[in-house]
Amino acid sequence: MLYKADVTMRDDDISLGPHLAKIAAVMPPSKNQAIVRVEPIRMAFLLVPEFPMLAFASALEPLRVANRMAEQTLFEWRLVTLDGRPVAASNGIVITPHESLESLDRPDILVVCVGLEPLQFGRSHKIHHHMRRIALHGAMIGGISSAAFLLADAGLLNERRATVHWEYAELFRQRFPTVKLSRALYVFDREIFTCSGGTAALDTMSYFIGQKFGPQLAHTVAEQFIHPRIRGDEEEQRAEIQDRYSIASARLAKAIELMESALDVPLSLREIAKKVGVSARQVERLFADELQLAPTVFYRQRRLERARALLRQTLQPVRDVALDSGFGSTAHLSRAYRKAFGCTPSEERARSRGRSA
Repeated sequence: MLYKADVTMRDDDISLGPHLAKIAAVMPPSKNQAIVRVEPIRMAFLLVPEFPMLAFASALEPLRVANRMAEQTLFEWRLVTLDGRPVAASNGIVITPHESLESLDRPDILVVCVGLEPLQFGRSHKIHHHMRRIALHGAMIGGISSAAFLLADAGLLNERRATVHWEYAELFRQRFPTVKLSRALYVFDREIFTCSGGTAALDTMSYFIGQKFGPQLAHTVAEQFIHPRIRGDEEEQRAEIQDRYSIASARLAKAIELMESALDVPLSLREIAKKVGVSARQVERLFADELQLAPTVFYRQRRLERARALLRQTLQPVRDVALDSGFGSTAHLSRAYRKAFGCTPSEERARSRGRSA
């Protein structure tokens, strides 16, 4: 008996487009039955410079294991780069692709892997053209880590939900205010999916395998990676603030949450206190008791960390970095940055380029 997938799903679940209708067969419920023979799903992984190796491997390896566990080829894949030349991951490992993006012929699914420097292609580049071309031919398009930037610049996230690595979330919101950004590990919205990166790629592909070939195979695959629980798409990327900072006070956690959500336009201590429901002096006491820091010092540290991440991981002008981290001007950022890190923002960027060269 042929078991069919339930295609009556939420809008944010996997959609069966023209190319994907062939993969509706799923794993029968009986442990002793084999999966019905299906035509392999043709995957392509687009690797851009500085792509994240962990996220890439976490997305690819479940496909390999699914083939092995099913004892048939459920997935085939090819590695592509923009120009067909070898590309280095953020850890320096160089991958030789099978072909260029331009020569790629109608895959069922294209997975774009982007890590550092998500703005490296700007807003209009031939990479966006080729992504749109592949999407128009009916392929599902996925983005891993900071690939949501490329998908959005290509116009593929219009009126859709998406996620991105938490470190880039505020930058993404500023650049694409109309995209419905989620803090979830991964988001499937019809024929587009986005994944926050890291080990969440393992959960993303396990979920996909479960949707297409049944939960039994998905969990069998996950357990091969000592990953006994497939995290759901509704789970958040980061630990709760109280766990991250090892603090007990819910009011202090709320104050920190307010600070972290307003790094570009810093709130005053009085504004924070009002939103938390305590006095400014009580906020100061909470920070002193649990973190041994003044709230203004803590806030500035978070903004400087934001500036350092932007300098190291994007091509934004220093002036824009200053504005996005709440310093107002390049001079203001430079003074604070030198005091905190012993170098200017420009020197930081030069060092970062040297490390990645």
